[in-house]
Amino acid sequence: MMALIAFWRGFQRLPSAWLLLVQLLILILALLTNGSSSYRALSWSVGVLALLIIAKVIRQTPIFTVLGLIFVTGAFSCSLLILLGYTSVPLQIMAYSFEALAYFYAAYGLLRYMFADYYLTRDELFAAGATFTLIAWGFAFLYNICQLLVPESFQNPNQLSALQSWLDLLFLSFSLQSATGLSDLMPLSPPARVLAMLQMFCGVMYLALVVSRLVALQYIAHLPSQQHKEHTEWTEHPTNKKGS
Repeated sequence: MMALIAFWRGFQRLPSAWLLLVQLLILILALLTNGSSSYRALSWSVGVLALLIIAKVIRQTPIFTVLGLIFVTGAFSCSLLILLGYTSVPLQIMAYSFEALAYFYAAYGLLRYMFADYYLTRDELFAAGATFTLIAWGFAFLYNICQLLVPESFQNPNQLSALQSWLDLLFLSFSLQSATGLSDLMPLSPPARVLAMLQMFCGVMYLALVVSRLVALQYIAHLPSQQHKEHTEWTEHPTNKKGS
């Protein structure tokens, strides 16, 4: 019982770290889900855990509303139906849409969470990594929707099927967002190329804004006490606030 209480307290202190850990676990499980229903069920269970943690993260950020829970609940319900064998294209599109909305909503909440503080905390460091993966996952869901709506949206020299696997789409997403360009998957249709361009833009802006913000917070934390006091007084002065 004491161990569970200690675990819950640790989770409350570092929810972003647990979210990042679960997402990395899903990535590892993706290697085992091909052709095995038991592994697919396990991967789905971990995905549900990620959605629950997303709900927790959203609640801790300033944008917690009923809308966030609707996204998470919709993604959970549609994914459960797919796991039970209902694999119609409209249901898959609905499931991917809810999951993309849930992930993007959580990413937006974590961004506001990181930008709302004057000090760099340990959870904000994990939030930076979790936000990056949330955005990458969200775009991967959008790519899935794109290939369902527009067949042959992507070209893969290693795969003859018109529908690309989830792991290939996730690999494309991380490649575009990190600006490494290592993916052998090529967007062909106009919607797929527009999504790819949007993700490139989001990836560059994320690195430019979030990383610089964290570096600035780390610098502020190590300012001498007098300079830190002057900086705090300047930022909190009414005439120096944004929009005044």
